[in-house]
Amino acid sequence: MSEISTLSPTALWQWFDKICTIPHPSYHEDALAEYLLNWAKSQHFFAERDEAGNLLIRKPATPGMENRQTIALQAHLDMVPQANANTPHDFTKDPIQPYIDGEWVKAKGTTLGADNGIGLASCMAVLSSTDIAHPELEVLLTMTEEVGMEGVLGLRPNWLSANIMINTDTEDNGEIYIGCAGGENVNLNLPLTREKNPFDTALTLTLKGLRGGHSGCDIHTNRANAIKLLARLLAEIEGIAFSITDIRGGSVRNAIPREAQATINFFAEDQANLTACIQRVSDTIQTELRLAEPQYQLLIETNTPSETSFTRSDSRKIIHLVNLLPNGIIRQSDIIKDVVETSLSVGIVGIKDESLFVTVLSRSLVESGKEEIRNKIRSLAALTGAQAEFSGNYPGWEPDTTSQIVPLTKAIYDEVLSYEAQIKVIHAGLECGLIKEVYPNMDLVSIGPTIRNAHSPDEKVHIPAVSIYWTLLTKLLAQTPNK
Repeated sequence: MSEISTLSPTALWQWFDKICTIPHPSYHEDALAEYLLNWAKSQHFFAERDEAGNLLIRKPATPGMENRQTIALQAHLDMVPQANANTPHDFTKDPIQPYIDGEWVKAKGTTLGADNGIGLASCMAVLSSTDIAHPELEVLLTMTEEVGMEGVLGLRPNWLSANIMINTDTEDNGEIYIGCAGGENVNLNLPLTREKNPFDTALTLTLKGLRGGHSGCDIHTNRANAIKLLARLLAEIEGIAFSITDIRGGSVRNAIPREAQATINFFAEDQANLTACIQRVSDTIQTELRLAEPQYQLLIETNTPSETSFTRSDSRKIIHLVNLLPNGIIRQSDIIKDVVETSLSVGIVGIKDESLFVTVLSRSLVESGKEEIRNKIRSLAALTGAQAEFSGNYPGWEPDTTSQIVPLTKAIYDEVLSYEAQIKVIHAGLECGLIKEVYPNMDLVSIGPTIRNAHSPDEKVHIPAVSIYWTLLTKLLAQTPNK
């Protein structure tokens, strides 16, 4: 056990501490799912996994709660794997190392997995409790949410009996989410040609130190995208011949990239001018971002020229494609104040099989917003000779004005907080919209504690907010409506 196991509420934090010891990045959650399945069976609870690997656990009502409506609690099993450059960490093998820093819990050099590990821990803490009043419970734990909601896309119909569900994936204390954006994955592929390298000198440009963050929740915060900044640097090199040997940046689709790197070739006689040009652009960027990205860095390192490089023509295509790709907010909502309606985030760029690949995640509260992005990217692909593929389109979650659970949640939250909780729609993707497609009569609400910088190694969860969330959750279970 780590030091976080001593925090209160004890059961929740001990479960989260245990979850941190079992590697569970996206596509590698089976070990965690099987551990929880076996634990549930050891408690003589109903527990099984569906065809997509999702886990369902049922627990009977506590005495006196048998006539209340069944409640489903829901969390996802996977976490986003992000580590600092100087932190060697194999997310498929190494445990997360949580620690306490004042009022926050953080991880040593990596994402913490509080998204959605705290919600998952709260579900398990309720299941393992002997002193919490609750109706019959169904706990649904889904697979691979972070890379396209693949688990819930394969959710088994007619599996859950509950008509009320509490999603635990909200990341702000005092906020109740009743709707969210939908999303779609975009993959761009640009075929490239290599030739014998005509140049005699090479530089590697490494852009680092950015804050990164969640590509939905943080898209409105002016956080810089390392891939886009790198493309800007390369695009502003004027009058100097060069070619690209390699370009890479980002690591997951749904995180704002914190680092990016490119290796370029050129003639030695141009090195002074080239370096001065790059440094001048970098200084301009640093001035622009002095408040939003105070840790911005650009490293310029001399490298050995490679035997081959991409042609100068294809090198320009790489720059044009990445530089012109839309990124960030496309449109604010007219209906919901201070909420982004449509956005996209360039998540990953790299070279594979002599082609440039770029991975993008688009989000929108309305289907027409995603269609606008599709058309923009199709146009860009046509101009640059790239191929664009769209996949994993999932719907948003539309607010339900007839909900029973939302007003009950707000009344209890107001009491717990001693001030009014805020009912909101979030620009991030929650699984609720897809759950509604399989279970259209499900009455849904989403709550959770304050988590900051999710999807980045700066991720942290607020300890006092976890206590407030736990109080809300347990009071909500105790006041479930009658059947």
